[in-house]
Amino acid sequence: MKAHLIIFAVLITGFISYNIFFKVEDDRLNTIINILYASVLFGYIAFMGFALLKKMKR
Repeated sequence: MKAHLIIFAVLITGFISYNIFFKVEDDRLNTIINILYASVLFGYIAFMGFALLKKMKR
């Protein structure tokens, strides 16, 4: 589970650094990239929850 949290922390750091340093000038494209990145983050949260429930079942 520790590896999952480290990967999640790296993803969060990437999201924050993108929004601070690497923003695209086009607002529409920037919004699309933010939505896609946030979807990946929420998907990974769901995966971590699923992995935790699977581990608790054993």
